Formats: sequence, C-alpha cells, structure tokens
Amino acid sequence: MARGWSLDTLAARCFLSPSTLSRLETGHRRIALDQLVPIARALGTSIDQLVEPIDDTDVVIRPEPQQWPGRTTWILSRDRAVNGVTVAKMRIEPTPPESDRMRVHPGHDWFTVLSGTLRLRLGERTIFVESGDAAEFSTMIPHCLSAHEATTEVLTIFDREGERAHLHTSADEND
Repeated sequence: MARGWSLDTLAARCFLSPSTLSRLETGHRRIALDQLVPIARALGTSIDQLVEPIDDTDVVIRPEPQQWPGRTTWILSRDRAVNGVTVAKMRIEPTPPESDRMRVHPGHDWFTVLSGTLRLRLGERTIFVESGDAAEFSTMIPHCLSAHEATTEVLTIFDREGERAHLHTSADEND
C-alpha cells in the first residue's frame, strides 16, 4: 500500500473485508461504485483520481507503420472503435499505370487525399483525385489506387470488408 497501510488497516478504514480488497487488487473481482466511495474517502482522494488511468493510452493512439512494397499504412483507430470501421493513413509511392492491379470486394471505399495526387482506376475510368479532394465508390467495381507522379498520402475509412481487402493483403498485392 502506498500509504504504508496493511490490507487489514485499509479494510477497516473503508468498512470492507480484507478478502474483498484483495480480490479487487488482484483483478479477481470487479469494483462497484458503492466500494469506490469508501475506498476513496479512506485514502483521502476523489473517485476520479482513484480510477484515473496512469497514462494517456486510453485516449492517444500511437500508430506503428505497417509497410508493404510501395505502401505504408498507419491504423488510426482502435479495433472497430467507430461503428465497426477502421481509420487509416496511407502513404503510397508512385508506380507506373501498367503495374496497377484492379480488384473487387464487397463494400465501399472512402478516402481524402492529404498530399499529392491519387490515380483512381475505377472500372474503365481513370480519375485523378488531388490534395483536399475526397472520393467514395462501390468496391464491387474493379478498382486500384496508386500515387500519380509523386508520393501521395491519404486518410481512409474502411468497413470490415475494406479492411480485409486493403490491410490484410500479402506484400505483393496492391489496392
């Protein structure tokens, strides 16, 4: 105990049994509000301070880059945090148009270009999406995303199918 108290001393001060405190401390029992109040009072602190996270990892996401040839991705959301979607930043290196490989998968893709110009091949069309612009389309249409002339960065939102198709591909596949 931080105050130098024994478990028995704290238990007596907050009117809980030592075994209850021990199970709370080891995670074998979940704490209830009616237990938090006397524990906080005995420790001379507020409930907020008692349950406050030690660091900021419950709020701040520190993404690790995932790299494939020609593409780096940073996942910017927690596991299915926002309505079952994944938010990611992608850096795409330029490739010649003839290397584009068209794919289809269930769902929709949405992205906005942060920097550079993205070449979107969508069916028979080639669309250049510039910095500041966004695009949304059915992924049942054959499509491919690639950087045009220079490295391009995009912010994208994937549903479950889009995440599976774009983030869980082997290193030799492109969008």
